[in-house]
Amino acid sequence: MTFEEYVGSRGPALLRLARLLTGDAHRAEDLTQDVLARAYVHWRKIARADRPDVYVRRMLVNANTSWWRRRSSHELAVDTFADRPERGDLGGEAADRDEMWGLIRALPDRQRAVLVLRYYEDLDDATIAQILDCSPVTVRTHAMRALAHLRERCGVPMTKGSRL
Repeated sequence: MTFEEYVGSRGPALLRLARLLTGDAHRAEDLTQDVLARAYVHWRKIARADRPDVYVRRMLVNANTSWWRRRSSHELAVDTFADRPERGDLGGEAADRDEMWGLIRALPDRQRAVLVLRYYEDLDDATIAQILDCSPVTVRTHAMRALAHLRERCGVPMTKGSRL
């Protein structure tokens, strides 16, 4: 597969992953473009790999983590609302979704990446472990801790079969 074919087929999915990791459409486009530019230089090596999509996704996750490590990239955005909208109206549901994304963006990088890769990219633990360069047990631990944190923040009691 040539680089152009890969970008044509997987580009939108990579952009979606970047958007979910960053929470910002513009930064996601920049991040995806930077990663694809770096991948282009090494495409022969990447294409020879068993699963080039895993390699490029790992590059995307690592690039996002590196961006957050830079001192100049830390922003503090506050968007708390005193009134909670009523259930059933679209604005209220959108506000709930935005509030949940705010909680997800506040998670540590690895936990956020695990949730995005698991629930939005629909990847299994083994594939996520390859992307994040860790063991499947570590993936499950990050997912468990992230979901526990979200449940705590949302006021959902912890039970054996509870799901967020």
